[in-house]
Formats: sequence, C-alpha cells, structure tokens
Amino acid sequence: MQVIKIHHPLDPALVPAGPVVLAMGFFDGVHRGHQAVIRQAKQWADQQGLPLAVLTYSHAPGIAYRQYPGGFKYLSTTARKLELLDQLGVDLVYLVSFTSSFASLAPQEFVDQYLVAFHSQVVVAGYDHTYGPADIATMDRLPGYAQGHFEVVTVPKFTDGTSTVKVGSRAIRQLIDTGDVQAANQELGYYYQTTGLVVHGLARGRTLGFPTINVETPTLERLPGIGVYAVDVQIGEHWYGGMASVGHNITFGDHNQLTVEINLFDFDRMVYGEEVKVRWYQYLRGEQKFAGAGELVTQMKHDERAARTVVQNPPALANHLIH
Repeated sequence: MQVIKIHHPLDPALVPAGPVVLAMGFFDGVHRGHQAVIRQAKQWADQQGLPLAVLTYSHAPGIAYRQYPGGFKYLSTTARKLELLDQLGVDLVYLVSFTSSFASLAPQEFVDQYLVAFHSQVVVAGYDHTYGPADIATMDRLPGYAQGHFEVVTVPKFTDGTSTVKVGSRAIRQLIDTGDVQAANQELGYYYQTTGLVVHGLARGRTLGFPTINVETPTLERLPGIGVYAVDVQIGEHWYGGMASVGHNITFGDHNQLTVEINLFDFDRMVYGEEVKVRWYQYLRGEQKFAGAGELVTQMKHDERAARTVVQNPPALANHLIH
C-alpha cells in the first residue's frame, strides 16, 4: 500500500496518474462502520478495475481547535490505521495534515483541489461525512459540487443489527474508557490493540509469585479503563497470553500514575526495552484495595484461572475481517 503525505496546498506532482475510486473519512478505529465504507469502495474499484484510494487525516481535525479538553487519545494511531486499511485491501492512502489553511477551504474548493485532483472516478463516504461546514458540506450536496467529474456513493448508517444506533468511534471510545472491551471489540470487528515499551517497574509482582512486565503506553493511545483484563501480548513474532492490570497499585498505597502491568503465563524472560503489542480480550474485574499481600495473591490466582480460560478461547466476534 502506497502512502502519500500531503500538506496543503496539494502539490499535483504527488498525485499518481490514472483514475481511482476514493473513500474518504477520518476512520479512527477503522471500525465496522468504516469497514462498510471501505468495502463498498473496494467493490466499485474491483468492478471498474481501478485502484482503491483513501483520503484520511494525520490527526483528529478537532485537535487544531482545542475541541478535546485534556487532549485526544486515538482508537487507532496513524500507524495502526494504516495497518488496518492495508488489511482491507486499500492500494493508496492520501494522508492529509489537517491545518487551519486546509480547513478554511470552501466545499467547492475542497472538491476541485482534492477530489478532482486525485482523478477520482467514484467518491465513497458515510452518510454523515462532512468535508467542511456541516450545513453545506454534506454528502447530499456533494454531487452538485462534483459537477459531473465523479460519481458519488453514500453508504447508509451501519448498525450492529440489535438496535438502530450507529456503530461509531465516539461510542467505542466510551466503551473502552469504561473497560467494556468485549463490547468494543464487537463494534470494531477485531480485538482492540495498543502498543508500548517494556520498562522497569517496582518488581513487586515477582515477590508475590506473579512477575509482570510494565508497559509504558504512548500518550496518544487510548487505554482501557482501570481494571484487570485477559490479554495477549506480542513480543517479537510471538504472542503470549496474560492478565493485565490497569491501575494505581492502591493496595500498597502507591496511588501513583496509571500503570499497565501484565503477568504473562508460562513466561520467564527479561524483556526490558522490547516494543510490544497488547490485544485486549475481556474485562475481568475492577481495581480493588486488599487487606494485604495474601488476600491479593488469592485474588490473582482466581484472575489467572479466569484469564487463561478467556485467552484459550477468546470471545467470538460477529465480523472478524481484520486483526
């Protein structure tokens, strides 16, 4: 998959020759609703024998306008988003830096300077996608701005089949924040994943018989809410089952910054400095303050049994197209 980074104004020399089918959206999480848009675009591309291109952004548009108090944490960083798009069969990604000068484009200017300039034959997006002011830059109005240069395909609202509520990034972020990774995974269509670097911790788990790796998660990635989870961790080329604790070590009165500590099953290696991936399967319980180490160890043994069961047979996904 080719990735072309763009800073406004577009340099025409960056655009490959030849027509494309273009899907557009921010696609944070590349969830099942986003996948429906990409799949629709892929069908058009295959039917017409054209490459499938995607127009997306290197950061959330609202960041430039401080629309997210406390900062924004992604369901998928740019690297993860590109990985997921590649798995969906995308040939070309236009990764646009969302700047104030880009945002100031009128809808007709955006269409002419980008969608037409990309040699789009078909442009595909979700029903609620906007490309400028929400009252005038709608999918309903896009055919008018296209002026016959390309065909417009609008993908209807995607639901999980159990309600009329759309599958959306905002709702999935809330599920992740509250720890309901199992429900989030169903909406995503794959098991939620974060990354991190293994760093030195307090080594307290080793004294309890449950040695852990401490994973320092990049600040832009969205961690599940405080609690204990069944997970898989990739170190090198191999995945290892484990149980992860996201919390503040309140039993020992630490009340320090949020940490991710993972006890890997049947694993006894020093892996400081390793870059790892964490796949989140299921929430097991919340953070608890125990009377002492003995009570904590008893609970951890129970957690281990529960986590091993989950890791050996992860919750089934309704639409497992990507990983």
